[in-house]
Amino acid sequence: MPHTLFISDLHLSANHEYSMAAFRRFITALAPQACPEPSRRAEALYILGDLFEYWAGDDDLHDPFHAQVTGALHGLAAHGIKVYLMHGNRDLLMGGALAQACHAALLPDPTLLDLYGTTTLITHGDKLCTDDVEYQKFRAQVHDAEFQKNFLLQPLPARKAYIEQLRQLSAAAKQGKDSAIMDVSDDAVAALLREHRYPRLIHGHTHRPNRHEHMVDGHACERWVLSDWDQQASALRCDAQGCRSISF
Repeated sequence: MPHTLFISDLHLSANHEYSMAAFRRFITALAPQACPEPSRRAEALYILGDLFEYWAGDDDLHDPFHAQVTGALHGLAAHGIKVYLMHGNRDLLMGGALAQACHAALLPDPTLLDLYGTTTLITHGDKLCTDDVEYQKFRAQVHDAEFQKNFLLQPLPARKAYIEQLRQLSAAAKQGKDSAIMDVSDDAVAALLREHRYPRLIHGHTHRPNRHEHMVDGHACERWVLSDWDQQASALRCDAQGCRSISF
């Protein structure tokens, strides 16, 4: 049956052996050798942000580890599986060169799809965490085009050092926050669903994989949260009959 796969929050890096091993298994499972019948292969793969632990700019493409990842995704595209990338909070600086290396298309956040007859909205998900006011202020800063332009003018080692420092500060800040603050806000979810006329919603970011139902203005809306790959590598498989989580 024709189907589409959604993943996010892989956080791939040379230091994360578990997630990289899971990524290799995932790519192998999608290859023609594992699924020789074209009708049974995934039609498309959507990566909804945080493919990498962090991305300092497309001039880091030639790093051997990064080349492994982009080469694997390029191989999927070469076998007829369409690959789509969306920015996350960790890989906000992904650009056209990276997309070309993966033979993928970069999507705006959010993006509305017609998924086998069901209108589906996809987003990374961090914009929905509106209760975390401190994070939203930071998010607005790093999404600013002028900020990104000036940041990318710095040498690559300086950018990496700055990102590492931010990651350490972020980890320390999270320890002092109520976990509920870092989850999506029901009001933000309802507003997004209302804005896009009550679609199905798929997102990542929160690392809380689950299926939720929201009643918005009398409309029942389904929300799927994708898993992170630090502990549990899984994907969401959607077809004409609906969606379900699959592990590998």
